[in-house]
Amino acid sequence: MPEFLAETYTPRGNDGPAAPGADEAARAAGQASQPGAPVRFLGAILVPAEETCFWLYQAPSAGAVRAAMTRARLRPDRITEAVSIRPPDPAAGTQGQAGHPRPHPTRREPPAGRPAPARGAADA
Repeated sequence: MPEFLAETYTPRGNDGPAAPGADEAARAAGQASQPGAPVRFLGAILVPAEETCFWLYQAPSAGAVRAAMTRARLRPDRITEAVSIRPPDPAAGTQGQAGHPRPHPTRREPPAGRPAPARGAADA
């Protein structure tokens, strides 16, 4: 299932940044889900100095993410397909045969026609 990164403007209030509601975002994602086309809220990162919040969703389309965010009373400025890069889960085991790392189950290949992200020395 594709993942999407959405960006919202999050102005600071008198008491600091306006805190987005993760519970409401998760609830709205469940309500926006359709049979065979679930929408999952995966998390958010608030950047107070930039008055921006980044929201990560797993959904069949950007339109499904927009519907979930609208239900949560959020106004996305931009929604873009994204590829999550997560560390391996130590409980699942990180070594494959002959000492080669096993691919992480949540990693996906980049969309067709897009280059793979550069790998650093620590990734080799």
